[in-house]
Amino acid sequence: MPVIVDIDVMLAKRKMPVGVLAERIGITPANLAVLKNGRAKAVRFTTLAALCEVLDCQPGDLLRWEPEEEHSAADLAVQRPLTRE
Repeated sequence: MPVIVDIDVMLAKRKMPVGVLAERIGITPANLAVLKNGRAKAVRFTTLAALCEVLDCQPGDLLRWEPEEEHSAADLAVQRPLTRE
């Protein structure tokens, strides 16, 4: 996925445990883990705002976009099944 979540970076900068952050923003540690590990499909603006408030940062400090890598011809050849003619 081209959206990268950098919550771990901000947690380290703030020297804050995950459990403390989850408690302060009002979500479960499990839901915070889904978000910080990049497995979330969406994030509510209220949650993003709470993260920014507690971590004293901007949304761009937590989320960034990177283009997906294009597959080379060699990568595609590996992915295609070999057929005999």
